[in-house]
Amino acid sequence: MTRTHAKLDELDLAILTAMHDYQKAGVLELSRRTRVARATVQSRIARMEEAGVIASYDPQVDVTAAGFDVQAFVSLEIAQGALDAVTTDLAAIPGVLEAYATTGSSDVLCRIGADSHAGLQAVLLSIDRSAAVVRSHSVIVLSTVVAQRTLPLLRTLTPAGTSKAPAYRNSTH
Repeated sequence: MTRTHAKLDELDLAILTAMHDYQKAGVLELSRRTRVARATVQSRIARMEEAGVIASYDPQVDVTAAGFDVQAFVSLEIAQGALDAVTTDLAAIPGVLEAYATTGSSDVLCRIGADSHAGLQAVLLSIDRSAAVVRSHSVIVLSTVVAQRTLPLLRTLTPAGTSKAPAYRNSTH
């Protein structure tokens, strides 16, 4: 199934930036910050939600601050055709924070978290118990150099024309 990409304009990017910078702001506050009508902001947000651009409103949790000081990336080589099986196995392990099917020398790349080195070893052993995993290789994270982010990438888009919102078009943003 192919998803049609949303065409984001300058107002969409301004709304996303305001949502990022003021994460607890409601629609009214976002309309004040972007200087457009509340209904315009609300409809733009609804359109971006429907298009999947805004994928979630989950809080961004810092697992280190929550007590899981040890993180690692684990690359997995899996048995031929075993992606569904390894997906099920990885989803059942609480220490697996995220996992991606990849190209290259490994098939899956996981980020895992643990409260200690012993906890890390337990997560790694759980992963290795999966019948789908042929080999694993882990690399421990020492520190975060660039935290997860999306706005710099979004700002590289060529906006899809000017905004239809008159107040935004005429403002200095």
